[in-house]
Amino acid sequence: MKSKIKDINLAPSGHKKINWVKSHMPVLNLIEKQFEKDKPFQGKKVVICLHLEAKTAYLAKVVQAGGAEVTVTASNPLSTQDDVVAALVDSGITAYAWHGATDEEYFAHIDLAVNSKPNLIIDDGGDMVALFHKKYPEYLENIIGGCEETTTGIVRLRSLEKEGVLKVPMIAVNDAMSKYLFDNRYGTGQSVWDGIMRTTNLVVAGKSVVVIGYGWCGKGVAMRAKGLGANVTVCEIDPIKATEAIMDGFRVMPVEQASEIGDFFITVTGNKNVLRAEHFSSMKDKAILANAGHFDIEISKPDLCELAERTNNAKPNIEEYILKDRKKNLFISRRTIS
Repeated sequence: MKSKIKDINLAPSGHKKINWVKSHMPVLNLIEKQFEKDKPFQGKKVVICLHLEAKTAYLAKVVQAGGAEVTVTASNPLSTQDDVVAALVDSGITAYAWHGATDEEYFAHIDLAVNSKPNLIIDDGGDMVALFHKKYPEYLENIIGGCEETTTGIVRLRSLEKEGVLKVPMIAVNDAMSKYLFDNRYGTGQSVWDGIMRTTNLVVAGKSVVVIGYGWCGKGVAMRAKGLGANVTVCEIDPIKATEAIMDGFRVMPVEQASEIGDFFITVTGNKNVLRAEHFSSMKDKAILANAGHFDIEISKPDLCELAERTNNAKPNIEEYILKDRKKNLFISRRTIS
């Protein structure tokens, strides 16, 4: 099927980005050389649902080098880089994605990718695997197996497995030590602050940062905030992880208390409605809220809308909520890189 992307003319910029990351990914370089020689995916179709930026684009090209017919779609419209997607299409990969896709467009893109009837899948967040099981169970017989990249997706897969309805074998990539010890802690820890600082253009040093969740991603976010000079508070309901945060040098308290002191709030839990109306009501004026989890559900935006008199697009990727009591404004910073 024909690709659906923003603009193929953006490809030259995308190629530059992919070539840059390729020169800094020696392990994938070695795998690419091996794949070019052995062609392990010859005659196979592979669908990839990931954040579509330069690093994952290079991964897609490595899979293509292994002989696969590759289709890609986005696991998050906000992280999609249109020039990178154009470069993939220019390289012979089918793509259905563009930056800023609506929810309807996002799921339509995944639907198109699923209809390529793949033999292997690479998923991030579980939306693609869920679609196979709910809408296209007849395609499952074509699938040899797949892998899931992130914590949220693995939680969904284990739920399907527990219910006895998971019909394809899936590798839990996030359970690999090299994933959670390095990518989650150092990769996500850095990229979250890259995104927040680039979006807000604010200094972090001296600010009060509240990190909600102290899993591996939360550990990385808190560590980087501390390195940037912030005063860091951790909110964590697991007593072992909470004790670990204390031993790592952070203050630990419930969200109800932390909501009064934070300048930045970063949710990293994978749970719904971690920040709610009662927390928003006690926050400082101009507090900035950001979600680092996979799905945009950890900050209750319905509660914010209920409390707000009106909203305003303060700047690209920052939504301002002017509360009805007119005593404060709160801001949501949308994470735009993976």
